[in-house]
Amino acid sequence: MHIAEGYLPPWHAVAWSAAAAPFVLHGARSLSREVRKNPENTLLLGASGAFTFVLSALKIPSVTGSCSHPTGTGLGAILFRPPVMAVLGTITLLFQALLLAHGGLTTLGANVFSMAVVGPWAGYAAYRLVRGLGAPLAAAVFAGAFTADLSTYCVTSVQLALAFPDPATGLPGALAKFGSVFAVTQIPLAVSEGILTVLVIRLLSQADGTALARLGVRTVAGGRRPERSEEAVTR
Repeated sequence: MHIAEGYLPPWHAVAWSAAAAPFVLHGARSLSREVRKNPENTLLLGASGAFTFVLSALKIPSVTGSCSHPTGTGLGAILFRPPVMAVLGTITLLFQALLLAHGGLTTLGANVFSMAVVGPWAGYAAYRLVRGLGAPLAAAVFAGAFTADLSTYCVTSVQLALAFPDPATGLPGALAKFGSVFAVTQIPLAVSEGILTVLVIRLLSQADGTALARLGVRTVAGGRRPERSEEAVTR
């Protein structure tokens, strides 16, 4: 759902950048704290960023000025919490804009807000909700990755609708138009990403289950205890 370079009106680009900036700054502090306190997680942090970079680079042309693609942010949000993904997602989007002409610098703030801010938070909320209901880890991971992907597309649809309201029906008409066109490609992609993320978590649990346990990702569901302290969730 990367919005292309120069596609948004200037004041929209500035507004979305301002909205995303506090989350990225907070995430930078969270990432620094994570690396300092748990250096053994550095490799897994890098792998989460690489997962996001690779999946979100697989673009499919969609609405004019944008595209459909997996996001890959659900995995990192589950493992390291949404604030960290705000930074990893921003780095991913910046490198894609500079190296792959995917997205753009003027639209970086809008793309960060949808993919690196809203996506991880929505996905993490879905993951925690499903786990809290006592569902298996696989179901919760699928829900988290699926929601992170789909919520990103929903926010991008809103961003485009706000920038280009329909001449006849205004914002609702534009939102319906952008959303319906995106849905054709994005819903299957969200399902695929959910399945892939479940497989990755399963491989990680088989390769190094203690690492997942250290991060608070437990194979046994239980809604009475948080998987991490509240400080770790909000950092």
